[in-house]
Amino acid sequence: MSDSATTPAPDGSGPAQLPDEARPIAAGYAFTGPALDLGALLWDGVCHPDAQVRVPLPMLNRHGLVAGATGTGKTKTLQLIAEQLSAQGVPVFLADVKGDLSGIARPGQGGDRVSTRAAETGQSWSAEGFPVEFLALGGIGHGIPVRATVTSFGPVLLSKVLGLNRTQEQSLGLIFHYADTKGLELIDLKDLRAVVAFLTSDEGKPELKGIGGLSTATAGVILRSLTAFEAQGMADFFGEPEFDTAGLLRLAPDGRGLVSVLELPAVQDKPQLFSTFLMWLLADLFHDLPEVGDVDKPKLVFFFDEAHLLFHDASDAFLDAITQTVRLIRSKGVGVFFVTQTPKDVPSDVLGQLGNRVQHALRAFTPDDQKALKATVKTFPDSPYDLEELLTGLGTGEAVITVLSENGAPTPVAATRLRAPESLMGPLEAAELDRAVRESPLYGRYAQAVDRESAYEKLTAAQARPPAEAPRTKREKASAEDPSLVEQVVGSGMFRSLARSVGTQLGREITRSLFGTARRGR
Repeated sequence: MSDSATTPAPDGSGPAQLPDEARPIAAGYAFTGPALDLGALLWDGVCHPDAQVRVPLPMLNRHGLVAGATGTGKTKTLQLIAEQLSAQGVPVFLADVKGDLSGIARPGQGGDRVSTRAAETGQSWSAEGFPVEFLALGGIGHGIPVRATVTSFGPVLLSKVLGLNRTQEQSLGLIFHYADTKGLELIDLKDLRAVVAFLTSDEGKPELKGIGGLSTATAGVILRSLTAFEAQGMADFFGEPEFDTAGLLRLAPDGRGLVSVLELPAVQDKPQLFSTFLMWLLADLFHDLPEVGDVDKPKLVFFFDEAHLLFHDASDAFLDAITQTVRLIRSKGVGVFFVTQTPKDVPSDVLGQLGNRVQHALRAFTPDDQKALKATVKTFPDSPYDLEELLTGLGTGEAVITVLSENGAPTPVAATRLRAPESLMGPLEAAELDRAVRESPLYGRYAQAVDRESAYEKLTAAQARPPAEAPRTKREKASAEDPSLVEQVVGSGMFRSLARSVGTQLGREITRSLFGTARRGR
């Protein structure tokens, strides 16, 4: 940025020179490598289009936060960033909670407001649509059905969905371990319910003693929670074919990154479910992707909308797993942006890992609002701006920004007027969405649910047959010397009968990652 940097004065009378205090800020964003253009620097209410605020492309896997009160422009910011990532060959995942991000697939509509914003920010605006894949949890809504098997979803995430306490979460983990070692595949909820029901039955109660610390009462609570969960219509989210998250890393034929939009309006009244499913997608990617270290551009940028729902009432184990996943997934080339209202919605251990910040306006109408405002200001580097005053006075589509520079150091805090998205700023019609879904190459793979033989069918069949042999006598039981957990499970008469009749592989172990998630062969 030269000392003669100028911009049109707000009254149109002539160019306005960039003030001396603002020049170091502008210089902090003068990157030489590939970068995303976010907008133009604001100083004393004047927008300076020659002073561009940018974020280096290689730093997008250092994670970020997009925050701000409702109606301040967060959704358009996501759209703007997603467009530029796609254009530079980076796949993007977006959670569309309100249904207004689907327009990214179609060229935008110009007009006076867009022209004015483009002139103010130095943007050469042109209408453009981007390659999009529409997804929907369990096929509820408009999108390719996204399902997970209960086995791969794992006990930690499922406990969060079911609202279990810590003891019940640990007990659910034992039930999963029992099913893992016994070769009982938990594909859908009825499989898990069948295993829990068996463990609480007269025939299955002895098995509880073999998996240590699981009481009949706790197993009963879990069973009732599962039954209530199914009664709320949640069964569709679990089953096969399970969604392969490698599909989120695809490029379009023209080399642009595919934008995967998870349409959530049909399930926005189930926030606990969809926020936890988002974490499953991220954990699944973490489980599969190889280490790549620092990369020239991310393999994927994952936007985690309504992030406060993920952390609300989360157990310590769940929060620890989130922190570890965010810390480690960067080295696998994945950037994660949390989208919420204030930074205080994100635990400090996670917030400290978010190197790129876009903070839209905050409200300070109540004492709680004022506390949140002061807490937000403290999370920013020292700045020549009065951030408390600035954050309450920003207009729609304006934000306070700091990112990581090309050498990994934080850039100066910059008040910014953001560019306008080039795609449609609004939702697509339902018919157009459905047409895009049917034309997707993934439609034939995921559209129809499959219910193959798994734990429910195996247990039902085994319980319907007479025992293959008599139970061991007390003398035989007494002769066993401190059997291991797996030996106790394998040694039960029920298991021997089941293994003999369905060819189960004994002692089968499933490797589980931080969240207890697991991968089966697809």
